[in-house]
Amino acid sequence: MRSGPWSRAVNRPLQASVFLVAAALAGLAGFFFNRANLIPPAAESAAQRLMTASLLDLSGKPQLLSHWRGKVLVVNFWATWCAPCREEIPALIRVQRKYAANSVQIVGIALDNASKVLDYMEEMRIDYALLIGTMETLSVTKELGNRAGVLPFTVVLDRTGKVVHAHAGTLTEASLGAILAPLL
Repeated sequence: MRSGPWSRAVNRPLQASVFLVAAALAGLAGFFFNRANLIPPAAESAAQRLMTASLLDLSGKPQLLSHWRGKVLVVNFWATWCAPCREEIPALIRVQRKYAANSVQIVGIALDNASKVLDYMEEMRIDYALLIGTMETLSVTKELGNRAGVLPFTVVLDRTGKVVHAHAGTLTEASLGAILAPLL
């Protein structure tokens, strides 16, 4: 292979082109991955329906998310059979403990069997609220921004019940902390 002034001059435009193509692809990937975090127009009405939906707790008693109105709510949709959900739960436990004094409440809505959720709650020592979702709950997640219907899916509601963030996939303790910081 030749190496001289002419070959370096030819390689510079090629290198620049490769760099520009890579940058454009990275930008597109970022756009599409972050689209899941965009809040659709229907999210507000879906959030209000979710706040007033009667969901069973692990003892079988009906509960309303509106019970926690006035708090920053982190509503995490998950299932015991979902590996990414299971990976995310320790971070949610730490966030609940860290921000509870700041009126932050994590509510896990399991799309699962109550007995499996109870067993997993005891195994992991989950100390935040857990409710059992329904198929209607799953459809509400799509209106909240979960177009693909994936788990885990998390929405953050401010103290007035307004959706401020929606995220498909796992969240880390640090990323959730960054979302919560301006809401405290």
